[in-house]
Amino acid sequence: MATKVYIVYYSMYGHVEKLAEEIKKGASSVEGVEAKLWQVPETLSDEMLGKMSAPPKSDVPIITPAELAEADGLIFGFPTRFGMMSAQFKAFLDGTGGLWRTQQLAGKPAGIFYSTGSQGGGQETTPLTAITQLAHHGMIFVPIGYTFGAGMFELEKVKGGSPYGSGTLAGDGSRQPSELELEQAFHQGKYFAGIAKKLKTTA
Repeated sequence: MATKVYIVYYSMYGHVEKLAEEIKKGASSVEGVEAKLWQVPETLSDEMLGKMSAPPKSDVPIITPAELAEADGLIFGFPTRFGMMSAQFKAFLDGTGGLWRTQQLAGKPAGIFYSTGSQGGGQETTPLTAITQLAHHGMIFVPIGYTFGAGMFELEKVKGGSPYGSGTLAGDGSRQPSELELEQAFHQGKYFAGIAKKLKTTA
């Protein structure tokens, strides 16, 4: 039976979604792994999103909390808001109380990826503060560490990401994920999927 990896994210301007797509490619490159993209529900009105110049959402399906339990591994992605995950993703996780009571996510591997506006805007605090959500569910946090190799030590180019997970820098919104950031996202997906598969086969 295939190992199911769900990439669950919130993306307002598309930066997180681009990372999610690369993470899916990386996870899908591992034999025996089925990767699927999911979005969490939007909490803002269309009127508010319009005022914020947010583009229309893609056709990636919206996930419900109960569907998280179907996955063998989960990778969560979100933009930062003042150094922490966005309210939309936090609201979604706030709805997982039923899964917490029944411990349906306990023991499942989980990863994190993210987007910030600047280098000092939460590239480490965003995933660090998100780990509390995983801990309360008893999930196994899977960081990428320095497995991305030389790309982790790049100093000549602007690059998001950290040992916690892949990331990008959105700036004023006009900057898109760089080739190096996308390569790191692909690596995270592949690396995570390999671990999720191993955990499932040895369970």
